[in-house]
Parts: sequence; C-alpha cells; structure tokens
Amino acid sequence: MNTLTSRSGRALAAWTLLGLAAYALLPWYFLQQQSLWAALPGVWGGDATASGVVQAALHGRPWLWTGVAGLLIAGAGLLLPVGRAQGGVLVAGALLGLAGLLASGFAIGAPGWSFQTLEAWFGPLEHGQFGMGWGGFVAIACLVMLLGAGIARLGFFRGDVFVAGSVVGCASLLALFVVYPVLRSLASGLYDDMGLWAPGALVDRLATERIWGLGCVSGGTRCGVAWNTLFLALLTAAGTTVMGTLMALWAERGGTRLQKPLNVLAMLPIITPPFVVGLGLILLFGRAGLYNQFMEWAFGVPPSRWFYGVFGVWLAQMFAFTPIAFMIMRGVVQGVSPSLEEAAQTLRADRLRTFVTVTLPLLKPGLANAFLVGFIESMADFGNPIILGGSYAVLSTEIFFAIVGASLDPGMAAALALVLTLFALVVFFVQRGLLGRTSFTTVTGKGDAGLPMPLPDAVRRLCFGVAGPWLLFTVVVYLFAFAGGFVKTWGRDYTLTLDHFRGAFDLQWGEHGLVWAGTAWNSLFTTASLAAMAAPVCAFLGLLIAWLLARTEFRGKSAFEFAALLTFAIPGTVLGVSYILAFNVPPVELTGTGLIIVLCYVFRNLPVGVRAGTAAFKQLDRSLDEASFMLRAGTLTTLRRVVLPLLKPALTAALIYSFVRSMTTVSAVIFLVSAKYELSTTYIIGRVGNGEYGLALAYCTVLIVFMSVITALVQRLVGERQLGRRAGGH
Repeated sequence: MNTLTSRSGRALAAWTLLGLAAYALLPWYFLQQQSLWAALPGVWGGDATASGVVQAALHGRPWLWTGVAGLLIAGAGLLLPVGRAQGGVLVAGALLGLAGLLASGFAIGAPGWSFQTLEAWFGPLEHGQFGMGWGGFVAIACLVMLLGAGIARLGFFRGDVFVAGSVVGCASLLALFVVYPVLRSLASGLYDDMGLWAPGALVDRLATERIWGLGCVSGGTRCGVAWNTLFLALLTAAGTTVMGTLMALWAERGGTRLQKPLNVLAMLPIITPPFVVGLGLILLFGRAGLYNQFMEWAFGVPPSRWFYGVFGVWLAQMFAFTPIAFMIMRGVVQGVSPSLEEAAQTLRADRLRTFVTVTLPLLKPGLANAFLVGFIESMADFGNPIILGGSYAVLSTEIFFAIVGASLDPGMAAALALVLTLFALVVFFVQRGLLGRTSFTTVTGKGDAGLPMPLPDAVRRLCFGVAGPWLLFTVVVYLFAFAGGFVKTWGRDYTLTLDHFRGAFDLQWGEHGLVWAGTAWNSLFTTASLAAMAAPVCAFLGLLIAWLLARTEFRGKSAFEFAALLTFAIPGTVLGVSYILAFNVPPVELTGTGLIIVLCYVFRNLPVGVRAGTAAFKQLDRSLDEASFMLRAGTLTTLRRVVLPLLKPALTAALIYSFVRSMTTVSAVIFLVSAKYELSTTYIIGRVGNGEYGLALAYCTVLIVFMSVITALVQRLVGERQLGRRAGGH
C-alpha cells in the first residue's frame, strides 16, 4: 500500500514538511530579548535571528545539517510500502537527526566546546551556539514524532502510529522537563565542596545522625529528619484519604441539599495561598492566639508553643491536601455502577452490607491514588513545616536551608532530595503491588439506568459527624485568617477599613481612560496569564499519560509512570533550583523568561491529572474502546468521541488543580521569577516581609474570590459526566 494515500501516511508527510519548514523559516536560537514575530524578518540574515539552514550554510555551524539529513531520510522512507523496511528507514532518519542535534546541543555552548576534553581533541570552535529556539524545538518535535511512527511500523504498539507517537512524545517531554533537571540537581550530591567529582561525598552527607537518628525510639526526644518526614507523610496521607472519602460520599450519596456548599467548602483550601492556613491557625492556636488567651482567662493555663510541631504541621497539611483527595474520590464515587449495588440488594443484602462488600471495594483505585498523592504532597510540602514546624524538622525545610542558608551546601540539598525520591519510589511500588491487576471496571458499554444507593445510616452518620465539624472548622480558620484584611492592624487596631484593598487594587479614571493604579494588578495579571497557559496543557498531557498507562503495554511502563509522578516527590525549592541548573545554559536556555515558569507549572502539577485520570480509566471497560474500533473509528476519534466525555470529572480536577496551584504556588517558582514576571505569591511574601499583613491578606481574599469564579466557570464549561442514570424520585 502506498503510504501517502493513507491518513497516517499523510500525517507523517506533514510532520516531515513541518520539520523542514522550521529549519528554513523559523529562528533557530532562542532570543530572550526579542519576540518570535520580531525575529521572523531576520531568518535569512543575521547570526542571531537566522534559521537553521542559514546557520549551517553561512554562519559556521555545520553540525545543524544532521537534522536536515535526518528529516530527508525519514521523508524518503515514506515512499516505501508500509512495513518493517519503512519503519527501519524512519527510525534511522529520526535517530540520526536527534542524535546529531542533541549531541551538538550539549557539547557546544555559547563560547564554544562545553567540555575541555572535546576542545583538546578537536581544537577550538570558531562559532558557539545559544539555546534552542522555535526552529530547533519544532524540528526536534517532528523528528520525535517520526521516530514514534517508525517504531510502530516495526511492529511495536500493535502498529498504532498515534499510540507510538504519544508514548515517545510524552516520554521525551518527561525526560527533558522532569528527569533531566532533577538528575542535574541530584548529581551535585556526587561532588565535594570544591566542585570535584567525589562519589563518596554522597555517603558522607547521608550517613549522619541528623538524617537517620533514632533518638525518639531509644528514649531521646528527637528523631532524624528522614523518620520525621516519613511519619508525617503517612499520617497526612491516611488522614486526607479518609477525610476526602467521607466528604465525597457525603456530597454524592448523602441525599443532602448541601452538596454544592460541600463542594465549595471542600475546595476552599486548595484555592488559597499556602501560608494563609498557617496564619489562620496561628491566630487561633499560636502563643498569642485566641485559644491560649481563653485558656489563660478561664483556667489560668499560661500560654505556650504547644501547637508548633508535628501536630500543627499535620493539621495544616490536612487542610491543604484533603481537597485533592476529595476531588479524586468524588470522580470515583460517581463512577460506581448502581446496577452492581442493586444486584447485591436483590440478593437480600442490606445497604450496609452492600456498601461494605460492593461499593467500598470498587473505591480501591481512588483510595490508593488519593493516599499516594497525599503522601508525596506531604513529603514535598515546604510552607507549612517552615511556619508551624518549630523544632520538628523535615527534609523539605532542611533542603531549603541547605540551598539558601548560611551554609550554602547544594550537595547536601541534593542528597536530602534523593532520600525523598527513594521514599516516593517505595510507596509507588507498594501501591502497585496492593492493587495488582484487580479489575475495578464499573462503566461498560451496557445501559445503566440504576439509581445510586443512598448511604447506609451508619455511614451517613459517620460522614456527618466527622466531615461536618471538619468543614465547619475550615470556615472558622478562614474567617480568622482573612479578617486581617479588613482591619487596620491585627492585634492593635480592629477598626474596619478597606484601605488595604484600595492600596492593592485601586482603579482610577485618568485622561487616557481607566488606570490600574493598585500595586498588585501587575502581579495578578501576570500570574493569571501564565496559569491560564499552563492549565490546559497540564490537563491534556496528564490525561493522555493516564490513557497510555491504562490502555497500552510497553517496556519501561513503570519507569514512565514514576517519571510522571517524580515532581511531587521533589520539593518545590529543589525543582526550582533544578530548572535553573538545567535551563540556564544551552541547549535549553530559558532562565528569566515566562516560559520557564509555565513549564514549571505544567510539570509540577502534572501528577494530579495523571492520578485522577488513572483512577477514572480503571472504571471504564475496554469494550467501549473495542466497540469504537469495530465501527472503524481510529484511536484519536475513539479518544475524542467516546473516552473523553466519560472523563469529565478527571478533566475538571486536572484543569482546576493546575490553574489554582499555579496561582498559589511559592516554593517551585521562588527562584524563577524576575523583575518582568512578578507573581502573586512573591508579591504577598514581599508585603509580609515589610510587615504589611493587612495588604497581604487583602490580596489573598481577592485571589480566593477570583479563583472561585474560575473554578465555577471550568465546572460549568466542562460539565458533568452523563451515565444515563435515573434521578432521585423518578
């Protein structure tokens, strides 16, 4: 069969032509001070703005011809009949182009050779090169797609070009923006303080009492930070999973009119800057908090710092991470088939027995995913331990002080980050072992018009008795936290005022029209635009990876999945530093741009989309996909018309979580911001540093209102999953 007459053949020809066009018509190198549109007129001219073809032919960079050669070889392969011979030519061409461009990219920097050994072998270069730009990115992306197609033509991935291209493309993105920067950062642990290669330095840094001490077990008062982190993570993961499940059951099966208010209250902590919860808890339970003042007034108990430590950090993390578990579990509860519960009741099982033997086991994928996300989030959390930890040290705070403290020891930070990664790896494989290959399918191609079973009375009372007070406590904490934005000076002058809001978000009408006079507008617009760019990319990529993990089998699948979760195991401060180390020099030079912040947002928040999608896919029967294929629909059509409409809860969770976390994140981007790209959280931190707490809390209030509106819009636009079930009372 002639390749070019098939749909996949035409798509591959388009990728080839796009790669060649990028070589000829786009600037090859990245220009931080000049936009793409401003650089386009110079693609045939100057050294800075020239395209890849011009760079290779006229500006002394012949190594760029390898990419052109690879594209031409792959294009010639498309003239062959579909089969293994064509696949071999596609793979050979793509590998030639990728190997040449990547090898030269890492080996040649702006001043010339990046390694002295290469300079000694080949002599100095007349011309160096800068970071890869739009031309280089598009050309490499085309070569990656052609590589995936060649692998499919060789018989892998059942010959499905779309699946093979998706796996190779996603793996390439994870390798470049997750694995490479993390390894670049962790590798610094293998160098001594003088910057010399010394693998034994890693052992010396890790084998310390500070990290692995067992003083609390042997009768002492302090454990090592590794054990502190592990204990806190297990405690938080268990608590958030239980609380999130109870809230999801109450919201979806509780038969209460409070479903929408429950959803709003449950989502409140996730749309809040991370330090607001800590501030609210300090106002309540700190040494000068209302609780200690009341205990002193009523019972004569002197104020103390009892709240600072493991209990305070655990409580704050419960507030912060329970909404993630709730979002994951809500989608899983919605997917439980009522027909299975009705079948159990038909066999004379009461509601409690049906819940224990049918409903609860079907929630296992969601429970496991919620526990894993809670565990990794707790380990990577920095804001709550630094505010409330007191003498209770954890790995994330130790890493922070190793990076920015007086000791300035990036090697120790890398060693501690390695411990966090190993903990996450262990929990990841334990989770996989517990779930195994058990089937949890509840949504099939058969009609299911069943009515979801109401919660048994005992379970409903448990949800009401546990989740109800927790949600009420949430309201109290936030009322106290944000009251500071409406008073002149908390603790001294409680006169109500809107001066803080005027200072941050003042609007005036000048001679040229509306003037955004408030000092916070610029940071709000910048943060919202960057988060809006990152959210859909993060959601799409997360669900695509989840689909690949759920519906395909390939070698290296476990490593692929763990790479998608790796950014949750790494503290945000380490991820930010990793991006600086990796992307401050060629071949990818992005430091100081908005793009590096967007990429950090995308890959920092990617695991939630992956886990939510994975839990949802475990409930969708493969027969839905197979029925679509039998009707001669392609893989892409099946995804768009059949699978995606059934993933609306997971899509909503990924979109909302990515956007709001991008708006409120601190640690991951604190080292990436620049004067041009001031973010909301850095603005707030600056106000807190200046003692302007009222202004900071006023900004937090505006952020919550803004993100609440965005959350409601996303839920309305995406909609709910329709499974054809009866409504109550029908």
